[in-house]
Amino acid sequence: MPGVIVDCAMYRNGRRSQAPEDFSDALEEARAHGDAFLWVGMHEPTPAEFDRVSREFGLHKLAVEDALTAHQRPKLEVYDDSLFVVLKPVMYDDDEDTVTTGELMVFIGDSFVVTVRHGEGAALAAVRHRLEQEPDVLRHGPTAVLYAVSDAVVDHYIEVAAELQADLEELEAEVFAPNAPDSSKSTAARIYGFKRQVLEFRRATSPLLQPMDRLAFGNVPFVHDHARPFFRDVADHLTKANEYIEGLDRLLSDALAAHLAQMGVRQNDDMRKISAWAAMAAVPTMVAGIYGMNFDDMPELRQPWGYPAVVVLMVGLCLALHRMFKRRGWL
Repeated sequence: MPGVIVDCAMYRNGRRSQAPEDFSDALEEARAHGDAFLWVGMHEPTPAEFDRVSREFGLHKLAVEDALTAHQRPKLEVYDDSLFVVLKPVMYDDDEDTVTTGELMVFIGDSFVVTVRHGEGAALAAVRHRLEQEPDVLRHGPTAVLYAVSDAVVDHYIEVAAELQADLEELEAEVFAPNAPDSSKSTAARIYGFKRQVLEFRRATSPLLQPMDRLAFGNVPFVHDHARPFFRDVADHLTKANEYIEGLDRLLSDALAAHLAQMGVRQNDDMRKISAWAAMAAVPTMVAGIYGMNFDDMPELRQPWGYPAVVVLMVGLCLALHRMFKRRGWL
């Protein structure tokens, strides 16, 4: 299965070594040495492709079903012969302003680690390479792999949160920029879309708190006690990432409320201006309408100065109204 198995290697005393091609022989050899383990990395296997691996390593059928189905919440499941951990790596496209999540399943058992990856992100080649450069860490076996993978995923959470923070600052500048009423609808849409991306981010980070706490403070099978301080460090970073996300969500809610309030203020200003101009137009219309009535006995109707006097009256009333509205800030 060369297209599905990204990498398969045996590690003995913290260093990569030759292993039999057959999974059963490799696993038997790793268990025989005691200080060795087998790490199999897979990418989006089909049920048929994963069936052989699950049978060779004795993986629980419920965990196998979750690993194949994907779309799982981050969690930690303990079975008789293995430990099953689900992580959700997060990727952020700065050009599209979108957050996408992948899925990473980690099986840990007696002298073996199986990682199943769904999605294009969260490749483990860099994690594997870094571990191979640190044999003292890799010497601790499957626990070291689980720690390194979890640490890489959670550290990337903080990087993505920082990128979101930078984009949010640009969005806030747009919201509070003066003289930008034409972009009101697009700004509201951007804020709402940003909140959806933060919600997608939170779905990946929040459920992971409980599994990390169990690994850091609980007695979990297949995880050495001396690894707890390392998982506590991962849990601290995860808490920091969640605080970032909660802060982003609150700032977005405040920005949306401020934007809606600004829109209301602008609408009130527009209504005042319209009302002021309507009032100035109504006064001469009223005077002209009165003098347009077909009556003989109208004031100053037969006077030669009657027409200019009425025009001067209408202009004077309009100027007085304009001055009054200007003084009150309506114009």
